[in-house]
Amino acid sequence: MRILYIVSAYPRYPGDVITPWLGETIRRLGDAGVEVEVLAPAYRGGGATVVDGVRVHRFRYAPAAWERLTHEQTAPDRVRERPWYLALVPAYVAAGCRSAARLVRCRRFDAVHVFWPVPHALLGRAAQRAAALPLVLTFFGVELTWTRRHLPWVRPWLRRWVRQAQAVTAISSYTAEELRRLDPAIQPVIVPFGAAVAGEALPPRPRRGPGPFRVLFVGRLVERKGVHRLVEAAVRWPSDVVVEVVGEGPERPRLEALAQALRVAERVRFLGQVTAEELRRRYAEADVFVLPAVVDAKGDTEGLGVVLLEALAAGLPVVASAAGGIRDIVEHERTGLLVPPDDADALAAAVERVRRDPETAVRWVACGQARIRDRFAWPRIVERLVHLYASLPRP
Repeated sequence: MRILYIVSAYPRYPGDVITPWLGETIRRLGDAGVEVEVLAPAYRGGGATVVDGVRVHRFRYAPAAWERLTHEQTAPDRVRERPWYLALVPAYVAAGCRSAARLVRCRRFDAVHVFWPVPHALLGRAAQRAAALPLVLTFFGVELTWTRRHLPWVRPWLRRWVRQAQAVTAISSYTAEELRRLDPAIQPVIVPFGAAVAGEALPPRPRRGPGPFRVLFVGRLVERKGVHRLVEAAVRWPSDVVVEVVGEGPERPRLEALAQALRVAERVRFLGQVTAEELRRRYAEADVFVLPAVVDAKGDTEGLGVVLLEALAAGLPVVASAAGGIRDIVEHERTGLLVPPDDADALAAAVERVRRDPETAVRWVACGQARIRDRFAWPRIVERLVHLYASLPRP
């Protein structure tokens, strides 16, 4: 079986940090007998055509110097920061449609799988029409909230594209709910792309010995991560509670200024990007992991919250906002603690609860790790995909 993946970005060379989950998904599908080839936009005129054994077809859509609509950041963020990039979108879609149609006529595929259907459903439809192939659309969530809030005129087209697909997948229950808001008749299959955890989880561990109580956050410093609420919560904690923030992003200067203004800069430490080895050490030294996600100005929030799986696998109790797809991972008082989004007081109280009752927190971690094995392990995800592809009807 051979599947064509249509994506907005794919590693430009071996070792590129873009979408590692996608490359790992393709590798594991290959082990299960499913061959995947990728259609992706070029980056500055090029990009490797074979990456870690995967054949990648790159389509050109502009002069090389302008081909930066994707890869460096998401296309919506690129357009918002540099509006002139919006002029490239028609050429991007037209070139992608031509390439998709030509590719499926020249090579045999059993199905086409589109990620980020706005606008890539158009590329998938071009391939579907050219070779009468089954079409799968995968939604992550932000494209649904974004169109609902800011591009309502796109919604009828999106609904039509979904109805023309032979299968639709969502990365979380939250995304599935957003799809049903688009069309109640949609029955999406939940496949938590990007969420699979490899290797054995570390055993849950009680509070370490003397020393500061360490609160850890890992992620990109953007509005929807809600790190400003974590900084505000630090004001409520005693002086022996230390917050470590791992990651970079456009919000960092504002967050550091907030920590200074609230006089918690000595206890809220911004560590920036760290090596994989250093990240493992931060997980090992932390006492609780926090993901204080909010709904940002675009209407975006956490589609799933993959970093929570990493924290649970490292043996850490988790506290997170009841936002987006986070609730697929964190069940309140069973696999962790949930708090209302945008509520620094509730966040502070939940962390304090973990600090005062470490034995209960250990039990939550054990339940969380069982959930990982049941829903988010690689064998489960690959099995779901193989079954999906094998059961696709012809259009």
